[in-house]
This record gives sequence, structure tokens and C-alpha cells, in this order.
Amino acid sequence: MTDHHLPASVDTCAWGYFDAARAPVLTIDSGDLVTIDTVSGGPEALPGDGFEVPPELLDIHARSPRPVQGHILTGPVAVRGALPGQVLEVAIEDVQLRQDWGYNAMRPLSGTLPYDVPNARLINIPLDRTANTARLPWGLELPLHPFFGVMGLAPPKEWGLIPSIQPRVHGGNIDNKELVAGTTLYLPIQTEGALFSCGDGHGAQGDGEVCVTAIETALRGSFRLTVRDDLDLSYPQAETPTHWITMGMNPDLDICVEMALRDMIALIQNKAGLNWADAYTLCSLAGDLRVTQTVNICKGVHMMLDKNLLI
Repeated sequence: MTDHHLPASVDTCAWGYFDAARAPVLTIDSGDLVTIDTVSGGPEALPGDGFEVPPELLDIHARSPRPVQGHILTGPVAVRGALPGQVLEVAIEDVQLRQDWGYNAMRPLSGTLPYDVPNARLINIPLDRTANTARLPWGLELPLHPFFGVMGLAPPKEWGLIPSIQPRVHGGNIDNKELVAGTTLYLPIQTEGALFSCGDGHGAQGDGEVCVTAIETALRGSFRLTVRDDLDLSYPQAETPTHWITMGMNPDLDICVEMALRDMIALIQNKAGLNWADAYTLCSLAGDLRVTQTVNICKGVHMMLDKNLLI
């Protein structure tokens, strides 16, 4: 197995979209580790003097096409031998801050309270990488738990170019704060090579991401990408060291709940051998449904279950 490094640049980043027709910027073998640099935000998000701004971010602002509104994504990374119907295991081995600032924004007609926001607002937030905290404008020192809001594969080629905003079967803008270093994401492969991209670095985020943004920032992530043909998944799932996670993403939160719950019932049946009724009961007694995000058009709900309950 080989280690790779993929920097962020005009040549390696796509601004705003996923597209199966986009050629891979790196090709690796299954099981290889790839460390990926990302950047975040448009020109309006840049801080004043005294902060570290990655030079590649300025170059992307100046020269990268932006066909749709969305995130700056580094990739895609192709994995040799990956085929539709298989699953890409994305082991998130490390996540690090790349700069000493982030930003948070809100605007009218957007977010969870679209009619309650009178004016657009963007604040820059200093980040202390030594203390692992953010200093908010009113003085609060907020602990950081960095993760990538967007981790996804190319969608089915029939979909063409799609904005990165909506999470779907290929993953994408999942915005699940549980997916920090030490966790693993499982993504159903839609196209040959899988074509993994990531971006939308978050320094901290609450469940819901209610005002549209988290602490948006530049991150470096190390991912071990492994093709799995022993898994039968039709929708993204994940695991932490202690919990299994199933997901639902749809404009209707009720449908999100049903999706996450049905997949957790199936997971319990597969791993513990319980019948459907017993698995449903266990979800009611010990499963935790959480609202992942309410702002990405396709909203998100995830269900978490302690792994010890399935031993």
C-alpha cells in the first residue's frame, strides 16, 4: 500500500459540483492512504490582514470556473478496480486545520429560519490550533471538532453535473459532525473508479447546522480508501469506534427518519441475526435518531446505535 498527497489547486479542485465526467486528478490502489488538502469559501469570506490565507485559495478565486453554486472540492480520486455495486470504505485517519481562521454566514431566505434573518451576515472567526478552540465575537472559546462536511463519490453518470449542495446516494454534503478522525464512512459506488472528492471543512458544527454554515475552514484529511465487495449497501452508512450510523437524506424530514430507521433495522438483522420485530424494538429502546442538518435542500437524519448492543 502506498501513501499519496493531493494538494488543493486550480487543477485539482472543482468549484461547486460533482460530475462523473470529471477526470480523476489522482488514481490509487484499493487500501492506499491519500492525504488531501482542501480550501473553503469565496472571496467574500476572506479575513482581514494578519491571518493565514492559503495562496491556492486566491488562485482558485481568480481562475477556477464556477458553473453552479457549491463547495470547493478537491478531487476526484479514482480507486483502481472500483465498480458500481461495490462500496468504498473511507477510513478517516486524520483531520487537521490548515489555517488560523474560519467563517460563519447567514442570509435571508436561507437556513432553518429563512424569514427570520433580516440581513446577510458573515463573521470571521479566529482559530487557535494549539488550544483547538475558536474565539467567537462575544468572547466564547468554543472547542473544535474538525470534520469534512462534504465527502462523496461521483454520482451516476446519467445525472450529469450536479451541485454539491444536496447530499444523496453518492454521499456529498452529508454534514454529519460524527465523522471526525477515527471514524469510517461507507459509500455505495456509482461509477467506475468511485471518484472520491472532499471539501467543506468544518471546525465545529452542531447537529442541524441551522443557520446554513458551520465554522467553515480549510482542512487536511488523511483517508484510507478501500473497495469492499463484501458489503451490500444501497445508501451511505458509517461507524465510529463505539456506534453504528445509518442515514436518510430527503427534503422531507419524516422520510429521512424512515430511511435511517429502515437501514438500522436491516443492519441489526444482518449483524445480530434478530428478526425484524426484535430489531425494530431495539431501535425504539436504544437507537438515537438525530437531525444531521436542516439546510441542504435534502435534509438529513442519522440513527446511532451502540455497537456493544449487537455483540
